[in-house]
Amino acid sequence: MNLKVNGRQVDVSSDIKTVADLLIHLGLETKIVVVERNQDILQKEDHQDTSVFEGDQIEIVTFVGGG
Repeated sequence: MNLKVNGRQVDVSSDIKTVADLLIHLGLETKIVVVERNQDILQKEDHQDTSVFEGDQIEIVTFVGGG
């Protein structure tokens, strides 16, 4: 399946069915992230129930602490 993630075309396995699956695939499941799917910002509790489809545009923002 082909997705656009943070502006880049990414080919992922058809086993990835949800945003949560995608975050696991990208190694971001333990990070604090904000996810936008097709210009809709998702709540964290919706990641498991939000499906991803061929051609979806996903933006993922991670937070980095420091000082």
